[in-house]
Amino acid sequence: MVDSATPKPTPANFPSLDALAHPPAWAVALSGGADSTALLIASALRWPEKTHAIHVHHGLQDAADGFAKHCETLCHQLNVPLVVVRVQAAHASGESPEDAARKARYQAFSQALQSNWGGAVQHIALGQHADDQVETLLLALSRGAGLPGLASMPAVFTRQGVTYHRPWLDVPGVTLRQALTDIGQTWVEDPTNQDTRYTRNKIRTDILPALAKAFPAYRQTFARSASHAAQAQSLLQELAEQDLLQVGNPPNIHALQQLSDARQTNVLRHWLVLESMPASAAQMEALLVQVKSCTTRGHDIHIKVGRGFVKREEAVLRCYN
Repeated sequence: MVDSATPKPTPANFPSLDALAHPPAWAVALSGGADSTALLIASALRWPEKTHAIHVHHGLQDAADGFAKHCETLCHQLNVPLVVVRVQAAHASGESPEDAARKARYQAFSQALQSNWGGAVQHIALGQHADDQVETLLLALSRGAGLPGLASMPAVFTRQGVTYHRPWLDVPGVTLRQALTDIGQTWVEDPTNQDTRYTRNKIRTDILPALAKAFPAYRQTFARSASHAAQAQSLLQELAEQDLLQVGNPPNIHALQQLSDARQTNVLRHWLVLESMPASAAQMEALLVQVKSCTTRGHDIHIKVGRGFVKREEAVLRCYN
């Protein structure tokens, strides 16, 4: 793993992993890039008995076999159990390649944990760091996102029964690469990371260097803003749950009309998410107009939302796919 003249690495070579102290075991999502390579080594040095690894082979480029080989070699050197999962991550018409690959990855992670290690591993550690968090926030701003988007990436979240951890969201990417360089460890570079047709790469190449010149502490200040947004979103979620108990499920139209416009929006958005029918801003605005106008028995409400419709049914609103 390292040159013989290089001092043997220790956990002190890497940023703290105290955030992973409590799970009984986890698998590092190992792409072979610098971030996940650093996370795997740091994890294996501190908790060798708890550390496992999963590599998702997307099969989208010629270099993919080399990525897998790097991961296999590294895990062998560290004595870390590795599972390589091959997926078909080609994107459908109208779907971005990034979204398709992300969905395939999460599905592969879930399946890998179900099929390996006797069910003893239910946690996955991700190597995303402070630069990734800034990119996520800038993407959300560019799309006019609300608080859920501005909250960016949570440090801990659950998907398909798997708990994911991002222990290094406050660590700059350059710190991780420097830690690897200091111990003589190589990593693989995904050639698509230089392709500025992808928005994240454009942000990384064009915007982050300019931000660093204008606002040297941007990583910390942007992370603080994301944290404030996450806290505010948590409060809105609590309020939405309370208001839904008040207006009922399905929501009673008259009860909705007793709430302010902001609270109507909040509770209706929450209800639609529960119904797996998230609404766009334009759809929410149209629905609010109709709810406010619904003052007679014969007033009809029929609004397209997501892949379905919201309709008035006597005194309440109902979703139909």
